[in-house]
Amino acid sequence: MDFLALAKKRYACRKYLDRKVEPEKLAAVLEAGRVAPTGANRQPQRLIVVESPEGMERLARCTRDFGAPAAVVVCADTSEVWTRKCDGKRIGDIDASIVTDHMMLAAASLGLDTLWICMFKPEAVREEFGLPDTVEPVNILLIGYGADAPASPDRHATLRKPLEETVFYERFGQKR
Repeated sequence: MDFLALAKKRYACRKYLDRKVEPEKLAAVLEAGRVAPTGANRQPQRLIVVESPEGMERLARCTRDFGAPAAVVVCADTSEVWTRKCDGKRIGDIDASIVTDHMMLAAASLGLDTLWICMFKPEAVREEFGLPDTVEPVNILLIGYGADAPASPDRHATLRKPLEETVFYERFGQKR
């Protein structure tokens, strides 16, 4: 499958089968996160894999888990992130998001379904998973096998804005 077909296949899964993710598939998803690019190759991502029923119960106290059998809590170690010198922008959230995107697409390539979650209680995640002060939870990736029919890859024709609305050339607002 080419990349664009894979990207269109991926969808936000909100209902999962009661089926464990195979260890080799989870390892491949994590490897995709490991090789993701990060600012200045600092690799500030810290990933907490949650698979046990007890761990998923702890996660459910922080956010909705939609019945997923596994999750990865994606964090950034703020003591290791790259900082843009001209304005002090710290890019740990960007690095963590790139890692999450790589894992999400790798999961789709393996026949797994995912949901990227940013709606969670950061302090609850910090407490439930024992995060040190320098580690910030950025997002959560639920992983499993979808229980419903996947969204159509053709949905992007109507659900996404056309390129003309989001792409400019040479200067903001300039159309081709």
